[in-house]
Amino acid sequence: MEIHPIAYFRSPLTSKFGIPRQSGIATGLTGRVVLEPNYRRAEAVRGLEHFDYVWLIWEFSANRETTTAERLTVRPPRLGGNERIGVFASRSPFRPNRLGLSCVRLCNIEMEGPEAPTLIVEGADLMDLTPVYDIKPYVAYADSRPGARSGFVDDHMWSRLEVCIPEQLAESFTAEELRALREVLAEDPRPPFHHDDSRVYGMPFARRDVRFRVGSDGVLCVVEVNPL
Repeated sequence: MEIHPIAYFRSPLTSKFGIPRQSGIATGLTGRVVLEPNYRRAEAVRGLEHFDYVWLIWEFSANRETTTAERLTVRPPRLGGNERIGVFASRSPFRPNRLGLSCVRLCNIEMEGPEAPTLIVEGADLMDLTPVYDIKPYVAYADSRPGARSGFVDDHMWSRLEVCIPEQLAESFTAEELRALREVLAEDPRPPFHHDDSRVYGMPFARRDVRFRVGSDGVLCVVEVNPL
């Protein structure tokens, strides 16, 4: 079977660094699903406006490495990046077929403009220009499983960081961008094995280079913002 992108995702996050580790975590992070010309027709999305959430099936296109039969274990960040589990017991981006699955909130469907219809969504964990292979509506009666076990996730809660953005740097962003940036940074974009509180990290966001440091007190402070 051959599959081809039916859309590409547009996001203020233009690199892997800083991408939320799950969909629905950064609820204020807004993105656009831009359909390819063959599917850019109103009938393709007819009825979708009646759904609050959609599933996106997409590709970890920035990963050049895939999991082979010789490497079937991964190290999830929630386990500190040291403990290995089976790839199929994880949501690691390093998978045999590099396919991702995300549930995102459908905010609006823009029906006017050169790229219409365009889906406006919130809470996606996709970087800019990610190829999307399918869109399916979220159906609560079939997709929701209250009380279901979540394996190691149930026993290893993820602690969000406190985020400090000085006022003079916050002025570089719109209110919507600032809200999304705070949510992304609160999830701690650093690799799980990095704990150097003197190190300054850089992350592209909304056409800006955002540089930050995480102190030993668990507070992430943005120290510089530069245009890209």
